[in-house]
Amino acid sequence: MALFDQRLQEIHNQLTGKELSVRELVDASYQRIAQTDASIQAFLTLNEEEARRSADEMDKQLQGGGERGLLFGLPAGIKDNIVTEGLLTTCASQFLSNYDPIYDATAVKKLKAAQTVTIGKLNMDEFAMGGSNENSSFYPTRNPWNTDHVPGGSSGGSAASVASGQVYFSLGSDT
Repeated sequence: MALFDQRLQEIHNQLTGKELSVRELVDASYQRIAQTDASIQAFLTLNEEEARRSADEMDKQLQGGGERGLLFGLPAGIKDNIVTEGLLTTCASQFLSNYDPIYDATAVKKLKAAQTVTIGKLNMDEFAMGGSNENSSFYPTRNPWNTDHVPGGSSGGSAASVASGQVYFSLGSDT
């Protein structure tokens, strides 16, 4: 979790100074998910193959030099009600369990333009209707600081993924 405990500018400086690779950030994210998500259950869908491919491409770009934005290469989670082209978007509902969107939401387009890495889709209350993150049709998300409790809010997967150090940041929504 040490990587994701650092300030944004510190990670950015390590990336641009070639002390750290995007692939290392992405691998650290998936390693942390493997260590913690069985008890937290923040993620519904992982994007491992595409995330690692993107990380490798971004690392090649770093070798070429040039300016990179502050979000460049950062692992991010996306709440499962925000559409992502080619990555399941279920709204935590069995009804949409195989929905594969054909476009990206504007927020996702902007993250892609900033060259972040989408690690996966995050658990939520089904159709964002709830306030505890216990109402996903797949499984409830647990609070990573005390798994006897819930993270709260319909974006509990987003909150839990950041609080547990699985991703550097995540998108949620306000209903």
